Amino acid sequence: MSEKRGWLSRLREGLQRTSQRISDGITAIFTKRKLDEAALAELEELLIAADLGVKTAAVLTQTLAKTRFNQEVAVEEVKAALAEDIAAILAPVAEPLILDPARKPHVALVVGVNGSGKTTTIGKLAKMFKDDGKKVVLAAGDTFRAAGVSQLQIWGERIGCPVVARETGADAAGLAFDALEQARNERADLLVIDTAGRLQNRADLMAEVQKIIRVLKKLDPDAPHSCLLVLDATTGQNAHAQVEVFRAMTQVTGLLVTKLDGTAKGGVLVALAERFGLPVHAIGVGEGADDLRPFEALPFAQSLVGLEP
Repeated sequence: MSEKRGWLSRLREGLQRTSQRISDGITAIFTKRKLDEAALAELEELLIAADLGVKTAAVLTQTLAKTRFNQEVAVEEVKAALAEDIAAILAPVAEPLILDPARKPHVALVVGVNGSGKTTTIGKLAKMFKDDGKKVVLAAGDTFRAAGVSQLQIWGERIGCPVVARETGADAAGLAFDALEQARNERADLLVIDTAGRLQNRADLMAEVQKIIRVLKKLDPDAPHSCLLVLDATTGQNAHAQVEVFRAMTQVTGLLVTKLDGTAKGGVLVALAERFGLPVHAIGVGEGADDLRPFEALPFAQSLVGLEP
């Protein structure tokens, strides 16, 4: 099995909880039935329940109605049409994270709430670039969580990336400054900086993230070059609020969406794309080190509705 085929199988498997819900629902609605008003209303409800969002669900059902209204439609035909329309919504945001070769290093600041899989995602992201022949340095900037620091150090050892860390409670901005200096000296291609995610005291967190950014700019006026928000798909509609909060704190440039395998709310990624238009750089559909991959619109859309990508 080719690596690409293997990933597509994992993607389909990972989205099974969402796709099962959508696929079974479509089958129940459209078996030996015309695409009438009642069927469209049921389909719209089904898509909303899978967290595609009210606006997206309305757009998708209206598009379907334009070409097939009052006709008897096959279940697979509905799935294929939906997959195509969902892919069209997702295509503009499916952008891999490209490192600027002129920057040594490209600095990526990673934000997100604790529990979103942020530290693990950083490890997987680093592995993805390391496997591509890039030199990566990690910075354990969530200095308040000893567990977060040790978790990142374990990832560093596992994938062979240096980790800049300090004692618990150390100044995160000072650590980020040291990490950028080290990454520069080592001619690293990528520096990934973890940050705290304590949303219950937003003002402190905002001040800390903004201090990190100010300190980085002393060494490189353009840093950070990427600000990546890690979102846990299992939070469903709450992901929208997290985008709002972190965009208010910093200039979020792209999303990394995790835990798509643990939810029936995988459609939230479509709603986020439709509402915010932020690039989705990569998605995670499992616990393995290789389960974070660049996001591709069509295979995701097909997997979401239960079709073979």
